[in-house]
Amino acid sequence: MKFYSTRSKKIRVTFKDALLRGQAEDGGLYMPEKLPEFNKADLLKLSKLNYQELAFELTRSLLAEELNDASIEKIIKRAYDFSPKLHQINNHIYCLELFHGPTLSFKDFGAQFMAQSMCHFNKENNRKLTILVATSGDTGSAVAHAYHRVEGIDVFLLYPGGKVSPLQEKQFTTLGDNITALKVNGTFDDCQALVKQAFSDKDLRQKKRLTSANSINIGRLIPQSFYYFWSGLFLIGRGYKEMLVCVPSGNFGNMTAGLFAGKMGLPVQQYIAAVNNNVVIPEYLETGKYRARPSIQTLSNAMDVGNPSNWERIRTLYDDDHNTIQKKLCSFSVSDDLTLESIKYNYSRYHYIIDPHTAVGFEAVRRYLKQNPEAIDLPFISLSTAHPGKFLEIVQEALNINITLPAHLAALLEAKPVKTDMSTSFSEFKEFIWEHA
Repeated sequence: MKFYSTRSKKIRVTFKDALLRGQAEDGGLYMPEKLPEFNKADLLKLSKLNYQELAFELTRSLLAEELNDASIEKIIKRAYDFSPKLHQINNHIYCLELFHGPTLSFKDFGAQFMAQSMCHFNKENNRKLTILVATSGDTGSAVAHAYHRVEGIDVFLLYPGGKVSPLQEKQFTTLGDNITALKVNGTFDDCQALVKQAFSDKDLRQKKRLTSANSINIGRLIPQSFYYFWSGLFLIGRGYKEMLVCVPSGNFGNMTAGLFAGKMGLPVQQYIAAVNNNVVIPEYLETGKYRARPSIQTLSNAMDVGNPSNWERIRTLYDDDHNTIQKKLCSFSVSDDLTLESIKYNYSRYHYIIDPHTAVGFEAVRRYLKQNPEAIDLPFISLSTAHPGKFLEIVQEALNINITLPAHLAALLEAKPVKTDMSTSFSEFKEFIWEHA
């Protein structure tokens, strides 16, 4: 299968090239040319597999032209010694727990697969590969741990100073070795802009082998589609024919992966994008006008994005047809006050502790069902993107209880961070990469 640019279908590359380049030469994002389609019989067969077996079959269906079975098996085995879990909240709402990986974030599922895939392909090159990543929190920790001490690859993580949780910051600033953390005096959008400028800079691209490891890179989105299948197939195995899916959304990479799964045959009736006070997508769905703006800081900080990069992919996926997108996707904005109320409600009602991002999703589910009472007959999968312990201060204050951190997270609190301060000046960032990459 070939991958084309969102800005020109004339630009077609292999998965290897899309993975290692990160972004297309014209500034666009890579998209799969043709996704495989699974019918009902196929889905029933797949529903009998465990997560690792399913990941193997889906990878083979997508990338068999470039990866043989032995290579796929090796990548999957090294990437996934963990699996998601599906927690039933009530008769029709399920929480897809994606925080059972090494950094307790959904991004582990994409980062681990991507790191092992890059390691596989990069062995054919003698030059060092430099990864640039903008992070608003969990991407940084997931990427840092996935690539830590991977031979031939250096990682530079840009994050907005003072706008990630202390524990998140410790997860990607305490590793060292080939992982460099850059604390930017600005917002996530500023970090993302620096990365995009670097990829567009001819000097850097000619002299350095640059790629990305956040949701700009198609190599992260493909494996993220796997857990949508895994959870949906569980419901299919229980006799359901359709389902609803709610995704806490910021840069919209996770949502794009879910839409890929739908295009491949997973019977999702509608997707709900749960956002915080950054409302560019709800506004677009309502008006048809896309108006990027500076991001607003919220309790669900990983979703503080005012110009989601992956919206370009979603518009391309549906031929930039607003009506089609509007039918497949709806969105709700959730304030910080309602986020806290959602954390409290789910604990008091179900004795279930959730982080702020998951809480935004649960509140969006509640509002969707209030507006669409007929949907009560359909199962609802709401994604939980991070362990509540990663947002300890917020959750403990909301519930007035003490939460015990997993041991490896607790140990990080005593670790010494190593980070470099950086302005939003591209010339300063370029000079740093020039000297250190």
